[in-house]
Order: sequence, then C-alpha cells, then structure tokens
Amino acid sequence: MASHRRPKQPSRTRRVSVLTATAAAAVALTTQAAQAEPKASEKEVKEKVDKLYEDAEAATEKYNGAKEKQSKLNKEVGNLQDSVARGQDDLNDMRNGLGSMATAQYRTGGVDPSVQLFLSSDPDSYLDKASTLDQLSTKQAEALKKIQSKQRNLAQQRKEAADKLDDLADTRKELGEKKKKIQGKLSEARSLLNSMTADERAKLAAEQARADRAASSRVDLGSDASASQRAAAALSAAKSKVGSPYVWGATGPSSFDCSGLTQWAYNQAGVSLPRISQDQATAGTQLGRGELAPGDLVIFYGDQHHVGFYAGNGQILHAPKPGAGVRFESINNMPFQFGVRIG
Repeated sequence: MASHRRPKQPSRTRRVSVLTATAAAAVALTTQAAQAEPKASEKEVKEKVDKLYEDAEAATEKYNGAKEKQSKLNKEVGNLQDSVARGQDDLNDMRNGLGSMATAQYRTGGVDPSVQLFLSSDPDSYLDKASTLDQLSTKQAEALKKIQSKQRNLAQQRKEAADKLDDLADTRKELGEKKKKIQGKLSEARSLLNSMTADERAKLAAEQARADRAASSRVDLGSDASASQRAAAALSAAKSKVGSPYVWGATGPSSFDCSGLTQWAYNQAGVSLPRISQDQATAGTQLGRGELAPGDLVIFYGDQHHVGFYAGNGQILHAPKPGAGVRFESINNMPFQFGVRIG
C-alpha cells in the first residue's frame, strides 16, 4: 500500500539560508552591472544632450514643413469647397432656366406645326411663333451642353477636394508623429541632464550663461558691408532679438527656432522667405564661405537642418537650441555647407 505521508518541509533555517544566498547573488549582479556601465562623465552627458538637441532640431524642421503643407492644404480645400458650392448654385440656376424653356416649348408646341398652320387665322403670326420655337430649341440644346460641362467640372472639383482631404488627414497624422519624436528627444535630453549631480548641472548652467553673456556683449563683426539694403535690414532685425529664447516651431516675435528667426527677420525687411531651412537653402544664390557678406544666410549640416545669418568677421547670428537664446557664435562651431544670398 502506497504511503500518504506529506513530504518533509525544509527547515526555517534552510529557507533563510536560501533567501540570503539569493539576495547576495542579486547584489553581486547589480554591482557587476554598475561596474559594467560606469556613470557617464559630464562631458559625455553634454555631448549626448547636444546630439539630442541637434536631432530634435532636425525633426523640428520636418515638423515645420509638414505644418506648412497642412496650412496650404487647408487653404486649397477651402477654396475648392467654395468653388464647388458656387458651381452647384450656377448649375441649379441653369437647370431652372432649362425647365422654363421646356415649359414654354410645351405650351407653344403641343400641336403639329402643319396642322397649326392650316388652322391658323393669321398664318404670318404663326410663322413668327414657329421661328421663335426653333430658336428656343436651339437655346435649349446649348443649355444642355453647358449643364453637362458644368456637371463634369463639378465632379472633377469634388474629386480633387476629396483627394486633398485625404492628403490633409495623412499630413495631420504625420504632424502628430513628428511632434512625438521631438518631444521624445527633448524628454531624453532632460532625463540625461537630471542624471547629473547638482554641482555638474550648476557648472553646465554657468557655461550656458557665459555663452549667452558673450553673445549679448559687444562682438567684433568687422566692417564688411552687406550685399543689399534688405540683407542689412534683415540682419539688423535679427540683432534686435539677441537673447530671445529658442522654442521649437516658433516664428517670433518673442521666441524662435532657427528658420523661424531668419524668416521673421527677412519679413521685417519686406522679403518673404519659405518656412523651413531646407527651402530657405534654395531661396537665393548659393555662396562659398569666402563670398559671404553680413545678412547672407548660412546653412549647416549635411541635411541642411540648421540656418542662421552671417554677421561678419567669421561670426554667425542664430537661434541655436533649447535652453539658449538668440546669439552670436563662431561659424566654425557647426559643419558649414554653404551660404545663400537673398535677392
């Protein structure tokens, strides 16, 4: 007969020993992980944060482009819908006119013309009416052709409006994705900054403050003249915004992103620039570094996601990144691509 005795439970002493060993192993693993991933230095954190800000700015320019496309599509859809509404009113009027002609034709042409002529006491008067009836039929045929043409045009406009509404929906989705990407980069940068000690953060803030003070103090820009009065006026407008904060997507007048500053400043000079840096890069004559004059645009990075003003003497004026104000800086601080002279 099989035994039904319960298996012997481990003693309390043995359970404690097992738990203690497990805890010790966990501590050892944690210690090894910490040793395997040493805390990043202040310099490494700063480099990572700067790279995240650069990535966020590149995403911002794409966001700005999608936002501009959304605005354009909104306007186009509105114009098409207005045109369709007006066309439908015209079509209704044309159909009403055709109905009136058909009624008149029925009233005057209900009897065979030869019989009417035979019975008429005034043949000359009847012939005049018959001539009018022929003209009415011709007008009716013309009206039908116009109605058919109007219907085709309206169908085409409705299809075009529907296609643009689809594009608009896709663009809105794209905007949300790009905004999420920007916020993710900025959030990651904040987390890295928060991982620094209080002393490290204070040192970094002091460095930023020194850079901002240097930008707002007197900078030697040399004596080179601008290529045009408009370029000089645009640069002057941008100088008046030194210290204004960088805010992604902002176009002034109190905060800016990089292309928002250049667009706003040239607008003050009476020149309309595209919204994003990649489009501003093709808005004028391309220049080499040695050809730059104050007020020319300067394009940075291979994907052309950053733009500023050439200010003279190897200095640029730009909206650099989150946490920094509009400031002067050496042109050598970023990978220069080319300049752009706005005509």
